[in-house]
Amino acid sequence: MNDDDFIKLVKKLQSDELTEKLIYMRIAEDTNNVEDKKTLRLIASEEQKHYDVWKRYTKRDVKPNRALVFWYTLLSKILGYTFAVKIMEIRQNKYINKSIKILLEKNIPESVIVFTEEQVHEQKLLGMIDEDRLKYVGSMVLGLNDALVEFTGCLAGWSFAMQSNKLISLAGLITGISATLSMASSEYLSAKNEGNKNAARSAIYTGVAYLITVVILILPYLLLPDNMYMMSLGVMLIAVIVIIAAFNYYISIAKDLSFKEKFKEMSIVSLSVAGISFVIGLLVKRFLGIDI
Repeated sequence: MNDDDFIKLVKKLQSDELTEKLIYMRIAEDTNNVEDKKTLRLIASEEQKHYDVWKRYTKRDVKPNRALVFWYTLLSKILGYTFAVKIMEIRQNKYINKSIKILLEKNIPESVIVFTEEQVHEQKLLGMIDEDRLKYVGSMVLGLNDALVEFTGCLAGWSFAMQSNKLISLAGLITGISATLSMASSEYLSAKNEGNKNAARSAIYTGVAYLITVVILILPYLLLPDNMYMMSLGVMLIAVIVIIAAFNYYISIAKDLSFKEKFKEMSIVSLSVAGISFVIGLLVKRFLGIDI
């Protein structure tokens, strides 16, 4: 690597440090948790130190990537700052792993210190973050799981028994809203009996997760023509896989869990119930002689 390429690489690292500093500062400003705010600001100060190290070689200031600052700040507002900062660090570490060999070949002693702090010290600090919404992951899993298993089974069974998107949508909306209220109230009573002071919040997370899942699953039946119930079923099952994948990806990043195991488990259960329910719908329609 010639000197120009070397400076270009270091400037990129320098810009990344400044970008991450601004992201951590922005997220800290929006954080109500006092300890998390301190932790995020501490990480931001580490990024500034790393920026200063790279500046010794470039001899100039560089601009941050404003688009990334906006994106990760927005991501933290939507999905939580734990997920946002961890996904950002994963992206950064991939680039660092590619850069470290080059910098060591150039005999840059500070690079070892910087990269060690990036991968060890900051990971420890990230582990100290205790975001409020992650305390309710269990409630979210409960709502999501029940909606996927129960509602997928209902829609699959109705698809053959009713053979009408309008009727399936009607039954789905009534059942979905009722089930959401039932799940939320059950979670509230369960949490209350266990002495959970935040029983109401647990119930809200469970109910919201259930309702959002119900709405997504029923959309194909609402949007497609009345006689295209089999296509609606197919789209709904694809939506099930996408929801399971998205949720488990979120949890695997935010809570450092295995994505493959949880994804496989939830997929097998949900699709198995859907298959069994579809067969039940077929049998009920045939043996009762009902033709809607």
